[in-house]
Amino acid sequence: MAHLKRLVAPESWGISKKEYKFITRPNAGPHKLDESIPLNVVVKNLLGHANTTRESKKIITAGKVLVDNKPRTDYRFPLGLMDIIDIPETKQAYTLILDTYGKFKLSPAKNKTLRYCKVLGKTTLKGKKTQLNLSAGKSLIVLKDEYKAGDTVILDLSTNKIKTHIKFEKNSLAYITAGKYMGNIGKIIDIHKLKLSKDKIALMIGSHKYETLKEYAFVIDKSFAENEGHKSDEKD
Repeated sequence: MAHLKRLVAPESWGISKKEYKFITRPNAGPHKLDESIPLNVVVKNLLGHANTTRESKKIITAGKVLVDNKPRTDYRFPLGLMDIIDIPETKQAYTLILDTYGKFKLSPAKNKTLRYCKVLGKTTLKGKKTQLNLSAGKSLIVLKDEYKAGDTVILDLSTNKIKTHIKFEKNSLAYITAGKYMGNIGKIIDIHKLKLSKDKIALMIGSHKYETLKEYAFVIDKSFAENEGHKSDEKD
């Protein structure tokens, strides 16, 4: 189906439910339906570069929108967390993230070739090589196995190589991607290893301590945090 009823569209899209009956349904792709937003909606609603789907299609099919450094010409292409949206014609680039209300928003990208990816797991290959299974359906083969599930790697999209490795550990900064504290950034102060349920972490958001599930934490660097207006209470 090319369309989805607005009433059942994910809340993260931040669209009016009553304006029209249907809205573009994203195709199957690197993100789940409830964790993605179609390129058409991004161009119209988030970027404001079109008023109608017809106008949006013209922009998209002309290859004027790049996602993770690749032109995407399908208006139903699914975008998700941390995708880089680049509009060469306007010299603007953004990172797709979630705000504290759970709505998708575009944050200006300082470097359009760098993308944050969460390590979801690892696969051992022949020759003692390791394949990292990353968020957004990405994968990467590395020679040195120094990564763990929960870590973050910053990919250089121009070379498809890892530029930075951020470990999931105490004192790391974490961007919360789901749950009650979604959209907030905090410092991990403790990691609870539980046997009978999902692991949890304790983190400081501002001057308050909170707890959330480990799987909701996306570790980031200071550059990402500062770009989102996060200020550490500690002196360097």
